[in-house]
Amino acid sequence: MMLFLNILLLLVGFVALIKGADFFVDGSSSLAKIFKVPGVIIGLTVVAMGTSLPELAVSTSAALRGSNEIAISNVTGSNIFNILCVLGFCALIHKVPVNPSILKRDYPFCILVSVFVPLAAAFSSITGGHFFTLKMSDNAGIVSRWIGIVLLVLFISYILFLIHDARKNPLEEDEETKSLSLAKSLLLIIVGVAMIIGGGQAVVYSAQFIARTFGMTETLIGLTVVAIGTSLPELVTSIVAARKGEVDLAVGNVAGSNLFNLLFILGVSSTIHPVAVNAAAVYDLAIMLAVTIVSWIFCLPKKTLVRWQGLFMILAYAAITVFAIVR
Repeated sequence: MMLFLNILLLLVGFVALIKGADFFVDGSSSLAKIFKVPGVIIGLTVVAMGTSLPELAVSTSAALRGSNEIAISNVTGSNIFNILCVLGFCALIHKVPVNPSILKRDYPFCILVSVFVPLAAAFSSITGGHFFTLKMSDNAGIVSRWIGIVLLVLFISYILFLIHDARKNPLEEDEETKSLSLAKSLLLIIVGVAMIIGGGQAVVYSAQFIARTFGMTETLIGLTVVAIGTSLPELVTSIVAARKGEVDLAVGNVAGSNLFNLLFILGVSSTIHPVAVNAAAVYDLAIMLAVTIVSWIFCLPKKTLVRWQGLFMILAYAAITVFAIVR
């Protein structure tokens, strides 16, 4: 009976996360329009952050509870899912064009951050010994508070750079989009934040219970169930856009979301409570780096993702999930 209730709580938590993020984005976007903030800046900041709020809620809730494995595996799992499944399904439906600036700026930066995090964690390691002699559950390092602060500084610098770049190269505004009233915008923001916080707590609590019941590690359930659930906003939005043939921003959205996960979410989580990294998480970070590089290489020649590449990425995600289960 308790298992059923916790599975139900997990599903309710996911729904609250997704709808809460939706309300937050709508309210924030409308509020920004009321105060005449350019649409391009809304997209670069509010919308990108809003779609990643489920990950933020889950990872910070996990950090506050001391569930370090969920905090870091949610970030790595979401990033792997975003690259392989979100982009993969989009490419299956419709070829995905890639903006050249994404390939020159966002992808390389994402790769550099993906290298920095495990190296910095290993440098801050509180244990000694050779990595390959460690068991999957053994501690291999720690994402300390100083690493978290560095990540947050990088995030703020990156956002400021994007805003500066957007002002230098302004895009046309969508005049047809109407904003809501000030009161309705504020209500959506408040309700959205409340749903995101509550949903995040529900997901972490129920995920821990389910993991213990089935003998699963928190790393595994964070890498799969929690990561997929919190990435549903990106997946649903991208698939709907792909079906309409509006996929020109898909790669940029994924790159931006992944950077937000790595820099802001992991930064906030580790600043709240240092995040211990076990050997399994190190493998996951390495896989995240590898799939980021592979997807970048796929995009480089023709600045487009095509159907066979999308199929390859989805099959790769299935293989990675099997590896995570059997290891």
